[in-house]
Amino acid sequence: MTKIDKKILESGQIFAPQFAENGLIPAIVTDAGDGHVLMLGYMNEAALQKTLSLGKVTFYSRSRQSLWTKGETSGHFLSVEEILVDCDQDALLIKSVAKGPTCHTNRRSCFYRRVEGDAALTFVENDDC
Repeated sequence: MTKIDKKILESGQIFAPQFAENGLIPAIVTDAGDGHVLMLGYMNEAALQKTLSLGKVTFYSRSRQSLWTKGETSGHFLSVEEILVDCDQDALLIKSVAKGPTCHTNRRSCFYRRVEGDAALTFVENDDC
């Protein structure tokens, strides 16, 4: 990770993503139209560069240890509308247009259950595609 002056990092106009020691940065994906959170994934530098060049969200799969463009097998791509970076440049927010369901469970969002109490889950209504 490149060391950059905190003031420049927080207030400057230079995009300098701060990848964690494992080489990854979290990327929250939302619907560009209504702001609904669709999923959370991780990107390494190659995934971020591919996302920027393709205009389709690409992640680094920690389990497969390889790049994967969301939708490459299902056809349910996430087209990038805008990428925001947080104040420390160590997290990304990607506003996208989803072509079909985002979650592998065929739901709009990967966040389709609410935690109730300390152990119970309830399904969020209206999240099916």
